[in-house]
Amino acid sequence: MLRWVLPATSTVSLEALPALRFTALLLCLCCSSGCDPGSTNDAEPVATNASNTTGGTSMGTTSAASVGSTSGGGGNDGATPVERHGQLTVSLGRLSDANGEPVTLRGQGFGWDNWWPQYYNADVVGWLRADWCVDLVRPAMGIEPDGAYLANPAASKARIQAVVEAAIAEGIYVIIDWHAHDLHESEATAFFSEMAAAYGDYPNVLYEVFNEPEDDETWPQVKAYAESVIAAIRQHDPDNIVIVGSPEWDQRVDLVAADPITSDMNVVYSLHFYAGTHGGWLRDRASSVLEAGIPLIVSESSGSEASGMGANNYTEWQAWFDLMEANHVSWINYSVSDKAGETISVLEPGAPSNGGWDTTQLTETGEYIRGVFQSHCD
Repeated sequence: MLRWVLPATSTVSLEALPALRFTALLLCLCCSSGCDPGSTNDAEPVATNASNTTGGTSMGTTSAASVGSTSGGGGNDGATPVERHGQLTVSLGRLSDANGEPVTLRGQGFGWDNWWPQYYNADVVGWLRADWCVDLVRPAMGIEPDGAYLANPAASKARIQAVVEAAIAEGIYVIIDWHAHDLHESEATAFFSEMAAAYGDYPNVLYEVFNEPEDDETWPQVKAYAESVIAAIRQHDPDNIVIVGSPEWDQRVDLVAADPITSDMNVVYSLHFYAGTHGGWLRDRASSVLEAGIPLIVSESSGSEASGMGANNYTEWQAWFDLMEANHVSWINYSVSDKAGETISVLEPGAPSNGGWDTTQLTETGEYIRGVFQSHCD
């Protein structure tokens, strides 16, 4: 199938993308009690004025300057990530490039679109690529809360598509994230069928069909749901990567290893961690699953507690970086949001909605993770 790979200097307008397709045509591990950073935000965040002071939490016993270094491939060598890696595949139990070589993508996730819609635009995507050197972004389309997809699907889709089309124009990868905690099979099937019809000819796109199953969904239920949604995607897109979660907020990847999806080979499984809560026990589980040949992607992570609050644990965060880099596990940091006092938010309250953030507009977490991304830039 013909694939459109748009260089960063492409003059193709976003409005032209639908016409092109017709003519040519990560882990979220949350606390075991079921919290998702951001989902504790039951009310829409209250807008505040921009702050010129750096927020965040205590560094703990380890200095941020002494951790966060990662080794391996990546960087900005003049080509875009999609130009370098092309069509992603699964090969030998790892996410791989068009040549079957393992690839490690590093990216930034957006906060829930219904609560932080101001950041869902091409300027922010462009800034994350140009200044933060990300390979990948993950717009998180909220499903159940007030104002989210089930209540206002047109507005939600417009926000997600703005980020998807900006990522395509920038030549980076993008995860379309169905940011749900319950099964909504008919709605998800219809949505992903529409997204695959619109963007299935672009190798930039990955589909995350269920952000975080909770502890009341079994793996057989999640597996059957995922197979149904994958079948709808494959009617329009035969080969882009699909990301599937597991019970207990994507922690039970061991259940996946015992009974993986076999009907589609381009499936990877999400594992999410928050370093202040999830330590060696979860890394051991991830290592065992990787050794069994099950491909993983960390589609949501950060250094805080699983609630999104509390001090960043930089020592544990570094241990996670070491594991991911050593095993070619692509990862997403969460999130582009400006919630006052929330550790995982990378932006201070009121940070500009068009990118261009200076260090006074980044939280402690934002400044730190920006440095991690930049360490992979040439």
